[in-house]
Amino acid sequence: MTSASNKKRVLGVLAGSAVFALALAGCAPSDGGGGDTTGDGAILVGTTDKVTTLDPAGSYDNGSFSVQNQVFAFLMNSPLGSPDVEPDLAVSAEFTGPNDYTVTLKPDLKFANGNDLTASDVKFSFDRTIAIADPNGASSLLYNLDSTEAVDDTTVVFHLKAADDQVFPQILSTFPGFIVDEEVFAADAITPDEDIVAAEAFSGQYSISSYDFNQTIEFVPNPNYDGLLGPAENESVILSYYADSSNLKLDVQEGNIDVAFRTLSATDVADLRGDDNVVVHDGPGGEIRYIVFNFDTQPYGSTTPEADPVKAQAVRQAVASLVDREEIADQVYKGTYTPLYSFVPAGFTGATEVLKDLYGDGNGGPDATKAADILAAAGVTTPVALSLQYNPDHYGPSSGDEYALVKSQLEADGLFTVDLQSTEWVQYSEDRTADVYPAYQLGWYPDYSDADNYLTPFFLKENFLGNHYDNPEVNDLILQQAVTPDPAERQALIEEIQAKVGEDLSTVPLLQGAQVAVSGPDVDGLVLDASFKFRFATLIKS
Repeated sequence: MTSASNKKRVLGVLAGSAVFALALAGCAPSDGGGGDTTGDGAILVGTTDKVTTLDPAGSYDNGSFSVQNQVFAFLMNSPLGSPDVEPDLAVSAEFTGPNDYTVTLKPDLKFANGNDLTASDVKFSFDRTIAIADPNGASSLLYNLDSTEAVDDTTVVFHLKAADDQVFPQILSTFPGFIVDEEVFAADAITPDEDIVAAEAFSGQYSISSYDFNQTIEFVPNPNYDGLLGPAENESVILSYYADSSNLKLDVQEGNIDVAFRTLSATDVADLRGDDNVVVHDGPGGEIRYIVFNFDTQPYGSTTPEADPVKAQAVRQAVASLVDREEIADQVYKGTYTPLYSFVPAGFTGATEVLKDLYGDGNGGPDATKAADILAAAGVTTPVALSLQYNPDHYGPSSGDEYALVKSQLEADGLFTVDLQSTEWVQYSEDRTADVYPAYQLGWYPDYSDADNYLTPFFLKENFLGNHYDNPEVNDLILQQAVTPDPAERQALIEEIQAKVGEDLSTVPLLQGAQVAVSGPDVDGLVLDASFKFRFATLIKS
């Protein structure tokens, strides 16, 4: 909980927040575009993505992470060009016992506001994420953390429930691992964005000098950052949020912004590849797109009047037999995405194509006869009425075309009638965890380069989807693979998990994609690597 003396200090700083608003009024784009944003020496970045909250305990989405990753530091992080983790704010990190992971901090660390950054802040950061357990947060990743102990100012011991955790160091480098200032953040509630900005409660490479929620953010180097990544190489970065990707494309083409990142349509990217005025940057894949089923509210879900788990499973399996991933990839995304036939995407150890074997025509294509047989065997009356929700702003402008095609694929043979609706991201992120949507779109960018990141967040009983999926056998297998040192044994467990989830179909994977950014030809230092972290600090203009 914030101390009384600190509350006075924060309130004093907040008195200046009106100045932020006035400063931003002159540079915030009126149409969601970045063309009017100015800043001498600044790198100008545009995005159509959205922030849920600056507070790391309250978000688990790429739009929020893209900002948090600039302003909060980790104990462990991945250096530029590598997916492997190394100490960031730490000088060392190691297992000092089967269940004890000990981290030693660098001495004399400080937040951007001058407050000391100690082991107490580290313990506070992890304790509050678990205590708040926000439905839009990433507390589910801390499933194996029993307690966090601050031994002294520079020593932290993470006491783990299960021994030999193979992924815990990676978890320290992503969402629940951001270190926050215990003198600013609340211990038991999400801290408002304006309080975080006003108090300069930042531990990363940047601080935020001005902030207008999902309009404009100005980042300035944090002179107190003393981590793995080093100081920012530019004077500042101004991030502008676009309502329309066509305006984002136009502004990067015309040089009104320096970088466009997340999300341009596949057609726009193809067009920009032929434009000598810009450079298209491609990075390794890892992104997936998928349909989530709410096990309570889907057709025949457990809280519906006609609740029947066998029929509910048959509905999910019929959907998996009707979707034509190849058609979506080709028609909507022009090959920038590829079909995804399992839960761990291609390129990760343990990835399979279990859905190709179980559903459709056996070769990846749809099969209406098989879908009809699945429904008939379970006694499901057709057509099945399915409410399907998608998001038009967070997952790119092609989402409407993607889900219109999914709707037509499901309805083509009379097995489904689909009520397709859309909601903008800020409301969408609240509704999806409040059981509003029986079936809905989500996308995923990995937090770390391990198959576990496509299993643990999704399919443990307490998962970030909040879709009421609960298979104790799957739960136990996920916990087991995370602590299995032998690579071959662990891979076998990962494959077994995919097979079991493939029968349950908590989600129906659709597509796997790559990272894409577009810049002006005078921009250097833009790196899209296998860490999946887009960092502003390396961007410079030649």
